[in-house]
Amino acid sequence: MLVCDSCCPDVNPVKHFQRIKVDNEKIRLIMISESVPPHIPDYFDGKGIPAFIKNTNTLFDRIGYAYKTYEDYLNNGIYLTTAIKCVKKEYLVSAKTIEECSFLLEKEIEPFTHVKVILLMGDFAIKSMNYIWKRKHKQRIIPNGPTYKIRNEEYIHSGIRFIPSYTQTGDSFAIEKSKIRMMEEDIKKGMDII
Repeated sequence: MLVCDSCCPDVNPVKHFQRIKVDNEKIRLIMISESVPPHIPDYFDGKGIPAFIKNTNTLFDRIGYAYKTYEDYLNNGIYLTTAIKCVKKEYLVSAKTIEECSFLLEKEIEPFTHVKVILLMGDFAIKSMNYIWKRKHKQRIIPNGPTYKIRNEEYIHSGIRFIPSYTQTGDSFAIEKSKIRMMEEDIKKGMDII
């Protein structure tokens, strides 16, 4: 069980951690989105088809994978999570909050020893992974720069392909069609690897 004692001023102190059983040996792809939704039942592990799963389903469906539930993803070796484990107060959060949450994310994904791909869906996910990689390997895994410029490069370390992309869980999902197309391409890259 992950525990966070930090009190970050730019998030509400409602921390959410996965409530679903995962077979660590099966996971080949991790998709890290930005942050927990304002309404916790909209998170990936919510009942029925929560908003986060609905958005993710739309992208996977467009590239030929008809997943419906979080269990469908897990059964196919895909783990879905967020970089920030609390609800944001505003649109952005500080680098300090991302760094604090990166410790939790690191512990959360550590048991997945057969991972081939990590999809970094949005800036918080990219920054969080860079904090983790700097602690472990003294270097960042993804360079600075706008996502549209860095997303087509190959970032491979320790047998894992890291793919920076855009977040599929926010309100912008329904608006920015060019980002949806890029997310589809990035997810397809990851699925082709596993």
